Amino acid sequence: QVQLVESGGGGVQPGGSLRLSCAASGRIFGIYVMAWYRQAPGKQRELVAAAPSRGNTNYADSVKGRFTISRDNAKNTVYLQMNSLKPDDTAVYYCNAELLGSDHQYWTYWGQGTQVTVSS
Repeated sequence: QVQLVESGGGGVQPGGSLRLSCAASGRIFGIYVMAWYRQAPGKQRELVAAAPSRGNTNYADSVKGRFTISRDNAKNTVYLQMNSLKPDDTAVYYCNAELLGSDHQYWTYWGQGTQVTVSS
């Protein structure tokens, strides 16, 4: 069974930094994309950043220049380095991945979510 396990959330003051990690485990035969989404209270889930296996990384306009997504393919892990955090970045952050299964189909998986709170 494939799982995405996140870590690294917490509380931080405005201007601070956090690093989120998400490790994919299980029978994985390939990765199409790994990404981070977030959902603030009362708002829809939105894409924060994506790192496809082919092509360029892309970011939401609201985080460009502050957040960096990266991957360690040997560990099937994706990271989100978040700098210059703002109160508006407060949300539950979800790891997302499209992974190739033994049936040669790509399947979408979600992590359990990790809370990021930016407050003074």
